[in-house]
Amino acid sequence: MKIGIIGAGNIGGNLTRRLAALGHDVSVANSRGPHTLKGLAEETGATPVPVEEAALGAEVVVVTVPLKAVPDLPGGLFGEAAEGVAVIDTGNYYPQQRDGRIDVIEDEGITESRWTEHRIGHPVIKAFNGTYAQDILDRPLPAGDPDRVALPVAGDDEAAKAKVRALIGELGFDTVDAGGIDDSWRQQPGTPVYGLRGGADEVTRALAEASPQRKPEFRG
Repeated sequence: MKIGIIGAGNIGGNLTRRLAALGHDVSVANSRGPHTLKGLAEETGATPVPVEEAALGAEVVVVTVPLKAVPDLPGGLFGEAAEGVAVIDTGNYYPQQRDGRIDVIEDEGITESRWTEHRIGHPVIKAFNGTYAQDILDRPLPAGDPDRVALPVAGDDEAAKAKVRALIGELGFDTVDAGGIDDSWRQQPGTPVYGLRGGADEVTRALAEASPQRKPEFRG
């Protein structure tokens, strides 16, 4: 598949490494420009591009930037993506640690990924937001292995969600359907599933045990 990755930090960089190694056609972009991605490109064979071109022809686009940077993404970003493009949102809201207070999230109670959808003008599939970046490299296992880690995946577009779940399976992880984007609070920071290295049954239980009340450390 043709895959665009916007953000080359820990998650974005390791997804670039793994997806390129699996034979996908990966384009990667960051806010500082393609020239800063030369090392990653040489290591992986991915193509460094400006952010404006990251989704060009892509069947999957990964948006993995700090939440506070989402409004700075260019408008019309997905206008020339492939039909039915699946957009993965890996983001988390860290008001005290990084992003500052976002009133709409805190006062209106919308999920972080719904907020992101509104800003980028495209539906998203929430995945990888509670995954340790190093695990993307270190913990893939074949399907059926009893120690295989499962990741929660939330989204409203069932076709896009199926595409993302299949891609995560190819990366060496199981998935659990975590519902729609309005349900994605169950995997936000501070919930039982956030950072959980467990199988599908453990992830399912953790999602069920989540509370919609944000913990104090994740409030602005």
